[in-house]
Amino acid sequence: MPPFDTDPRLLRAFLAVAEELHFTRAAARLFVAQQALSRDIRRLERELGAELFVRTTRQVALTPDGTRLLPYARRVLDAHAELAGAFGGSARPLLVDLNSDGATAARVLARARELVPECELMARFESGLTWAASEILAGRLDASFGRAAGLAPTVRSGLSAHPVRYEPMALMLPLAHPLADRETVALAELSGETVYAGAGNERTREWTDLAALLFAEWGIVMAPPVPLAVGAAEFQRVMAKGGHPVLAVVDFPAMPGTVLRPLVDPVPLSPLSLVWRKGLRHPGVDALREAADALARAEGWLERPAGAWLPERDLSLMRDRS
Repeated sequence: MPPFDTDPRLLRAFLAVAEELHFTRAAARLFVAQQALSRDIRRLERELGAELFVRTTRQVALTPDGTRLLPYARRVLDAHAELAGAFGGSARPLLVDLNSDGATAARVLARARELVPECELMARFESGLTWAASEILAGRLDASFGRAAGLAPTVRSGLSAHPVRYEPMALMLPLAHPLADRETVALAELSGETVYAGAGNERTREWTDLAALLFAEWGIVMAPPVPLAVGAAEFQRVMAKGGHPVLAVVDFPAMPGTVLRPLVDPVPLSPLSLVWRKGLRHPGVDALREAADALARAEGWLERPAGAWLPERDLSLMRDRS
């Protein structure tokens, strides 16, 4: 049998299509033309002597051979990532997505930088774990923070996760809103209220999904989609134009013209985890985990208030990873 020597680029192409089940989205994720992606998949199929996808005009599905290849492709690409992280004797810069500045993730990163001053931990702001996870799997990011239970199982299977915090949720209210003068806002007071929770933003699907579960229990109306706002100033402008309260967490950065009020009775929680690509070895990842654990111990981040609201699947995943 001739030696088996498949180009890792072909495996990355296969993995992107296998996870997206859509050639156009997979090509966009890899920043390549769809024609080039299709050519790489055909080349891989010729090398393996197997058909990997069933393609129709409406959908793409893995064949049995494609399903069999999937775990091997992930292991090979993880090994390449581990090799890249270890090569040269000094760690390369670690790209860490914080979603937004000034919240829990930023504090973990600051502590991790203190633990490994010899490493370069570079902050990125991708605004949502759904988007950041695809970037991690494509090798364009190394780590991020967010609600791991909100990711698709095929995406989550390629990531490692470490619990960081049960973040209490809050409501960002315009100063003129009737509830703005309260110290806290009870969930029952929001029945019939329209609240913005990122609907329509494909980067933050995991957050909108969590909000939808909460809203369904308390009769809260999901605000319709708005244009994607990039940057704090644009977000503030778009939210002010819509006029709806915004679902957030208690450490969400303050914005002019608004107040942030914790939600209570019960306290709804947003489970935050550190996630990174499986197989990645880097001292910066170890430092992030150590920093998260130290802050959690000092500030009770992984202690849940009595009677707090949290979906069972989120609780189970956080317990499994702790």
